[in-house]
Amino acid sequence: MKISQKGLYALQALMMLARHYQQGAIRIRDIAYEEELPEKFLELILLELKNARMVESARGAKGGYQLRRAPSDIYLSEIIRLIDGPLAPFGDAEQLRALIDRDADHRALYKIFLDVRDAAAKILESTSLADIAHPDHSPAQKRRGKNKAEASVLPMVVHGNVNRGEK
Repeated sequence: MKISQKGLYALQALMMLARHYQQGAIRIRDIAYEEELPEKFLELILLELKNARMVESARGAKGGYQLRRAPSDIYLSEIIRLIDGPLAPFGDAEQLRALIDRDADHRALYKIFLDVRDAAAKILESTSLADIAHPDHSPAQKRRGKNKAEASVLPMVVHGNVNRGEK
């Protein structure tokens, strides 16, 4: 799956806000520092998230940003769709269904792509910010029956580069 740098920064900022949920607004500068994100780019991302009603801002000395809804009510699919568009690398489901109907010679291939898209969407639609902000206490982690020792690290493609967690 591909996710843009902007999408990754949005997820990181929202995870930080989820960890500090109900602690009041957090300044952009503090979010940027804690998550090691470029402050100016983060401002634009948070404005987009505010316009989508995922976060709200407060002005003044105690101003900053906070989640508008509980972390358990904000799903990764919603964030990624907002920032990066369709969830899967193969386009949206309707495009794939149209190809399945139209192109008999390649129908089996497009069905596989649709299955991959649906599997990715299912995971992202069932994983909330609460699940990833506090993974040890997450219902999703318990559903999957994995602990840290069992979890494997898979590479993620960001801007066409494979990232295996190295810094």
